[in-house]
Amino acid sequence: MSNKPVESLEDVARSVYKDLVEAKIPKVNLSTRTKSNIVFDDDSRVWKYGDQLSTRSAKTSDGAYMLLRTIYTIEFIKEMLATNKSSTLREMYYISEGWDFAKFHEQQESDRLVEDLEVITRQLREDFKLRPEENGASIIGNLTVEEEVRRGGKRRINCKDDVGDAGYTIPTNVEKDKLRLVDADGDFIIALETGGMFDRLVENGFDESSRAILVHLKGQPARSTRRMIKRINSELGLPVVVFTDGDPWSFRIYASVAYGAIKTAHISEYLATPDARFLGITPSDIVNYNLPTDKLTDQDVKALNTELTDPRFGNEFWKGEIKLQLELGKKSEQQALAKYGLDYVTETYLPEKLSSLGMGG
Repeated sequence: MSNKPVESLEDVARSVYKDLVEAKIPKVNLSTRTKSNIVFDDDSRVWKYGDQLSTRSAKTSDGAYMLLRTIYTIEFIKEMLATNKSSTLREMYYISEGWDFAKFHEQQESDRLVEDLEVITRQLREDFKLRPEENGASIIGNLTVEEEVRRGGKRRINCKDDVGDAGYTIPTNVEKDKLRLVDADGDFIIALETGGMFDRLVENGFDESSRAILVHLKGQPARSTRRMIKRINSELGLPVVVFTDGDPWSFRIYASVAYGAIKTAHISEYLATPDARFLGITPSDIVNYNLPTDKLTDQDVKALNTELTDPRFGNEFWKGEIKLQLELGKKSEQQALAKYGLDYVTETYLPEKLSSLGMGG
């Protein structure tokens, strides 16, 4: 394993120590993780953090405690790397109970500190042997992968022939040293927000009839899910479309797949798929397909207005769709297509929408 994660963490600790030796108030600087500090990177074609910096300083008691927790966390990660162990983010939170004054008060604090260390060191939490509780979601389609097995060696799995109806579960670590993409016999990836729609397409045989690789996003997709989509797209050349509900929260799911999420903008080039296109449900679909709807809530309206100022939604398509949804005052779900029968989504809606994007048979 590369020593880069250890070296980058030691640099952080060394900087704090240097400040103390020189009788300075210790601090660390990192990119400000806000919407106002994301900029479009022309080379990678994703949204990343800009030049705005924030400071974690021991000038206040809260800042001093956070720096103390930072040093304890660095030591914990170094110990894991040295012993080839790993930890969930939840386990690390509970381990901090033994850190006296450095213990975290809630997991949100420890999760945010790990993200801060990613930003400062330009390493991934996977490099630190830290993982979430949950795995990624599921894949069904003619994709073959090769993964390491627990007792050594490797095995090949075809995500169509070697799985049940639930599909192949995306592991937490999908980097090349753990998972190799062998090949794919398909025309595109369709990433689906809901399990119900994923199951509908599987039951209707859409992966086979349309030569599609189906990926269940499981709501807001896990990092490993986004990384897997990115790898399939860039390494195997399959285009990506994203099929979600028609509401502002679902639009953000698409944004996290295509543009990168604000909280993980420091690693957007690893997680985002800039060529991913939004399939639906669009506000225009609500009108064009006369879909059943629900009224927008106050929170929905606030979220849509926020998206109008979000640079990731700055093109004409998104501005037009968001303004239309505000005018309609309505939202709709993927399952609303069942109004026309269980086969309508695979026999009519998806073929029409894919054709409008220049895809499909």
